[in-house]
Amino acid sequence: MSTTTTKAGVIGWPVSHSLSPRLHGFWLDRYGIDGTYEAIAVDPAALGDELGRLAGLGYAGLNVTVPHKQAALKRMTTLSDTARRIGAVNTITFDKDKSALHGDNTDGYGFLENLLAAGCGFDATRGPAVVLGAGGAARAVVAALCDAGAAEVRLVNRTRGTAEKLAADLGGPISVIDWNDRSPALADAALLVNATTLGMTGKPPLDISLDALPTDATVNDIVYAPLETPLLVAAQRRGNGAVDGLGMLLHQARPAFKAFFGRDPEVSAALRHHVLAGQP
Repeated sequence: MSTTTTKAGVIGWPVSHSLSPRLHGFWLDRYGIDGTYEAIAVDPAALGDELGRLAGLGYAGLNVTVPHKQAALKRMTTLSDTARRIGAVNTITFDKDKSALHGDNTDGYGFLENLLAAGCGFDATRGPAVVLGAGGAARAVVAALCDAGAAEVRLVNRTRGTAEKLAADLGGPISVIDWNDRSPALADAALLVNATTLGMTGKPPLDISLDALPTDATVNDIVYAPLETPLLVAAQRRGNGAVDGLGMLLHQARPAFKAFFGRDPEVSAALRHHVLAGQP
């Protein structure tokens, strides 16, 4: 590593499972960039000190994964409007003298770009969207849909109070629907997004009937382990466009890579294959 090498990384606790080093490493090799990207384990109790230490070591920036996304928000000197609205940071860039930290959130961007790149005719204005879940990922998804012009977002969560708080925080055309009504809530919807962990490897299954969902609607599961969830299998069987969650991970990394290394990278089939090959 030379004195001109650009350094970046991802912080989390734990962080060894992160696919970000493999993802950014592919782009560094692809574009011949003199840079490094590493996974950095940061104890939540030491987050503030570690951010200062890494800035002092000359890092251009950092990605942020669980459990630091919300805590990092409070450590930033400046915030993008998106990060402030979502209430979480997943990308940090340092200014030239490393004295200021700017926080951004690219999860919503990655979500929308994934749907657009899937070629399923996604258009946020085409009809109601149904979003399952009200956690951090759902918050980014709902904000992105509202900003993209969705006329109605039906938010369905197992704990209604959490969904009501999300709707109140974000504002916009969000209606909260009881979890028991998740299946009939799909009537006339143009998009269904599973932003819960249900159906993910090692998690309970997602119990939902797609009978009321129009067959021209798009179904997106934001998890990618497994890549083809039972929800996506069921959607494909009835003719719905089905979009997996890996593309959201890949596309959300693009703005960070550009901020760190100065190049807007391409999400390609070769990248998908490379990242998938690194899954446990």
